Amino acid sequence: MQPTESNRMSAFAGYHPIIGFLYFTFVILFSMFFMHPVCLLISLLCSFLYSVKLNGKKALVFNLFYLLPMLVIAALMNPAFNHEGVTILAYLSNGNPVTLESIAYGIGAATMLVTVICWFSCYNVVMTSDKFIYLFGRIIPSLSLILSMVLRFVPKFKSQIKTISNAQKCVGRDVSNGSVLKRAKNGLTILSIMITWAMENAIETADSMKSRG
Repeated sequence: MQPTESNRMSAFAGYHPIIGFLYFTFVILFSMFFMHPVCLLISLLCSFLYSVKLNGKKALVFNLFYLLPMLVIAALMNPAFNHEGVTILAYLSNGNPVTLESIAYGIGAATMLVTVICWFSCYNVVMTSDKFIYLFGRIIPSLSLILSMVLRFVPKFKSQIKTISNAQKCVGRDVSNGSVLKRAKNGLTILSIMITWAMENAIETADSMKSRG
């Protein structure tokens, strides 16, 4: 198989697949469990820059227009529903307090979520399915195939949501059309289509694998 342009740009292209696998395993685990602000910020910046290096302009667009809004929304949702903490800054209309601790934890959790997604997008470029099966195919053949399919879902999800968004844009129902309320409604419509596609794709994949034994 000929190496893609992204693989040629990767520093892992000339190394054994186990090197890339161990690197991404540790960096993703550290991003998930190290909640120190400095560690999260370093991991976020590195994953952002590396994804742009591997995938170019499309990664930059995805990071800025999808992951950045996701980070903001996730950070805002935590203090709205989680009221733990001792430093009360304000009160919501229903009487629940907004605490400094819940805001800080919301920002940290949102940063962790976006960082992990970024690292997984890099992982799927460097650690292709054939490399993963090469490492674990003889040890756990069925599980290695399933994990390979799960891990490649991120770039497939990105590609499909872009296709759906472009199709909706052609009929004037994209997130960039209309008022704020209409944009939100269009965004929910795109998300609903995406979830339906994901479920149908999972069923088709399961039926295909079952028919092959």
